[in-house]
Amino acid sequence: MKETKEIRNLAYFTETAVSPFHTVEAVRNVLHKEEFEELPFSGGWKLERGGKYLVSVYDSLVFAFTVGKEWEPGDGLRMAAAHGDFPGFRVKPCPEVRTGDYVRLNVETYGGVNLMSWLDRPLSLAGRVALRSADVFRPELRLVDFREPLLVIPNIAIHMERDLNKGIELNRQVHMLPLFALDQDQKEDVFTGFLAEKLGVKKEDILDYELNVYNPEKGAFSGPEGEFYSSPRLDNLTSVSALVDGITAGGRDRGVNLMVVFDHEEVGSQTKQGAGSTVFPLVLEKIYGALGSSRTALTEVLPQSMLLSVDVSHAMHPAYEAKNDITSKNMPGRGFAIKEACSQSYATDSRAVAVVQQICDSEKIPCQKYVNRSDIAGGGTLGSIASAILPVPTVDMGVPLLAMHSSRELMGTRDQESLCEMLRAYYTL
Repeated sequence: MKETKEIRNLAYFTETAVSPFHTVEAVRNVLHKEEFEELPFSGGWKLERGGKYLVSVYDSLVFAFTVGKEWEPGDGLRMAAAHGDFPGFRVKPCPEVRTGDYVRLNVETYGGVNLMSWLDRPLSLAGRVALRSADVFRPELRLVDFREPLLVIPNIAIHMERDLNKGIELNRQVHMLPLFALDQDQKEDVFTGFLAEKLGVKKEDILDYELNVYNPEKGAFSGPEGEFYSSPRLDNLTSVSALVDGITAGGRDRGVNLMVVFDHEEVGSQTKQGAGSTVFPLVLEKIYGALGSSRTALTEVLPQSMLLSVDVSHAMHPAYEAKNDITSKNMPGRGFAIKEACSQSYATDSRAVAVVQQICDSEKIPCQKYVNRSDIAGGGTLGSIASAILPVPTVDMGVPLLAMHSSRELMGTRDQESLCEMLRAYYTL
């Protein structure tokens, strides 16, 4: 299959957005090229009709928005949200664990990790490091991405665990610590010394860090016509890439278009950078205030506004067909999925779904609907959390995946195209 623009854009994000901080950096880099003006979160904003803007908050949350050339206070908001974090591992403080000459790193799991999928793979490190500074209230912060393989979490040989293929329980604290180095000389602080050397600083100047263990492998097509695309971090960089594509390609003369990429969705969203934060309505209030309008005017347009919660869905697994709902069986290649649940684990109602369905029908965009089996609880998204804080009609939607939350995930190539087409239309019509 010929590589499309949508897959090229997705590959850019999966290769560069290797921590939540790098996700925000990748979004900022694309939007700067599209001439979005960056605003500080604190301080006054001067906005103009026809303007394009972005603002990052705490380095792992980013908003981007455009103002219509003919914007009026009564115009509705078109909003879409995704998350820029993903399941994996974070390095703990004082991380060195020594067994003989082996130096392993003490890590904790982040989110719902498919542990087995991380074994026997080359892994790397990326994230943010906090350094000593002249002003104690403003530590120096640096992004790091080592890119090359540094770590491996080795499996046990089947000779030593004869029941391995029957399934064994992996203990997160015992079995999932990645090998970092061999140290025959029994040096102290091998990891901190390595980090200091790479950063060009003294060991004692490293005060803290938030470092992801991540899979550095690149994406690849599979299938006779390239109908599948396999890559790390498809959850949820498929959505981040589609939001950026939509906000840059779409445009309306009236209203405000907005996208937001939250952090911490995989651990519950209840943080200052997550969808459970009041930062979302605060940003909207700042936008309306900078346009010379009021908070009252903002609250009055919310019922005629809309939010898309864009996160991946489950594709039917051919070896586990019974795990899917008996009538709604999402297939890769048939378009993005609209996700529904009366429990509101997916924040979707018939009025909002009808809007998305009509956009797809009018633009001939393929889509399908997803629900969980009634006896299997599926995952939730940020949609219900965000829409409880910002009460607007909301639809949960996203690309169907196989092997969700594995080190490497699998999708239908054409589904990314349909998601991008939907977001372009949403931001334009």
